Amino acid sequence: MLGPDYTGALFVLNQRNDYEYDAYMLNSEDEIQSYLDAFGLTPAETNRLIDVKQTKPEDAETAAIKQFITSLLEEFPSSYEMSLAARMIQQKAFDNDDLIKTNPDKILLSWIEEESRLFFAIENDRYSSLISKGFSSVDEFTTLANTILNRRKSRAGKSLENHLSAIFDGNDIKYTAQGITEGNKKPDFIFPSIEDYHDKLFSIDRLCTLAAKTTCKDRWRQVLNEANRLRDKHKYLCTMQQGISSRQMDEMESEGVILVVPKPYISTYPKEKQNLIWTLNKFVGYVKEILNFTILLGSSVPKIFMSLPTHARVMLHPCFMRERVAAEISYWVFS
Repeated sequence: MLGPDYTGALFVLNQRNDYEYDAYMLNSEDEIQSYLDAFGLTPAETNRLIDVKQTKPEDAETAAIKQFITSLLEEFPSSYEMSLAARMIQQKAFDNDDLIKTNPDKILLSWIEEESRLFFAIENDRYSSLISKGFSSVDEFTTLANTILNRRKSRAGKSLENHLSAIFDGNDIKYTAQGITEGNKKPDFIFPSIEDYHDKLFSIDRLCTLAAKTTCKDRWRQVLNEANRLRDKHKYLCTMQQGISSRQMDEMESEGVILVVPKPYISTYPKEKQNLIWTLNKFVGYVKEILNFTILLGSSVPKIFMSLPTHARVMLHPCFMRERVAAEISYWVFS
């Protein structure tokens, strides 16, 4: 019987023939990621049969994928270009851009799966004939295999960040991606900007970071020290990980880490911990709230603010603003 420490593990059942099956339990993050990379999969494509022949998607989608591949001038597009193309194909085939604001959890999963299908299609176009011809040596085979596997790893690592950026852009959310906080520390996202983070007068209540990790079973602790100013604040971690043990979630809670998980995946987590997990839609709403309050304070009295003495401007800085005193400050400025 498997214990709770196996929550989030990947169970693989492989059919040898009509009567025999091989079963594998992958529990470490490195094992899981290696398996996903080998097949070019994302966590969004688990909990289902893996069709190595890859059935064709809908006709409009297939046509859009073929059109994109035909237009390529290089062997493989960059991670950013691949993610962008996946979103464009989704929009062209399914006209679902409205989900960016109405259901970001759903559109994120759709984009990630679309990018995976696109990636496989490009791989097949570039390498199928070469593989069919065979290899003259083992070295030739391993060289190509390593090239393919390394490209798959690289794509998976950036895909989630690319699509999260598109969701924030689509919701008019200001942010800095990969901004340097201290030393070589670079949170995946910092809101509203890295400049505001380095402004010591800018309130930490109006700052927020988000880490993006496809899997986080072992690596979630990396997010704890990405921003010194926010050391005592909640750390938000967006992941495609399906399931983590209660023990690990207790550790995260004690360190102030809040998981941000696509809504359909929350049911894979321990039932007693599901209320601690944020959907992507909830996180987007939270960031909008703190940023809108900052904009309100920063734009309400710009001319009067700049005409005040330095000590008065400091008193009016958002660092000293709170909802309960906003009316009093407004009265003080205009009276």
